[in-house]
Amino acid sequence: MKNIIIAGASRTGKSSLARKISEAFNCFVISIDKLVTAFQEAYPQLDIRLNWDREKTTDNIAPFLGHFLGIFSSADGRGLLPYSHGPAGGTRFVLEGGYLNFEKILPILKMYGVEELADSFLLIGLVQNNKTADELVSDFKRYDTDADWTYGFGDDDLMEVSKDVLMFSQSMSDDLARRGFTIYDTSNNREQVFAQILENIKVADIRKARW
Repeated sequence: MKNIIIAGASRTGKSSLARKISEAFNCFVISIDKLVTAFQEAYPQLDIRLNWDREKTTDNIAPFLGHFLGIFSSADGRGLLPYSHGPAGGTRFVLEGGYLNFEKILPILKMYGVEELADSFLLIGLVQNNKTADELVSDFKRYDTDADWTYGFGDDDLMEVSKDVLMFSQSMSDDLARRGFTIYDTSNNREQVFAQILENIKVADIRKARW
């Protein structure tokens, strides 16, 4: 099975889907949000910070992500870890997050022999383009826990966040589709969408084995 990249805006279900994939296919999850938080605490001078300036954080972490993905996915074994490391002869990971600047990541991946994203990764894009800002505010209120950065926000703040999330989701949809991601909308029937994605991954894995 190819390693997987799940990209999308906030609250589209990236973390939840990554956990389901991890359980179903025995791979480990890499959260970009957690990587950003680690940089924020360890190297504040790099301006890689969570819930700050999204564009700057995305640009600043891009070189690290390029080398990170290249090291773990290099078919010729270059990098700090051999390609044979991990279960089933590969690293078998799912990377999930929204801080992804592929304009800066792709040139670095080419240094590791990865010419096109789709050649080395299964690409999944999650969007919510069929929700209104009011519906997203309701979701925040219903599902937020104290682990969420929007927890405790008032209605006005949640509305501003919701509008930003929906705008970002639409812009990401176009970019991800252009880069070969299969786009899934999780605005409604999220669990059914996740089930379909898991089935699609299974089918892709079977086809690869037959080839």
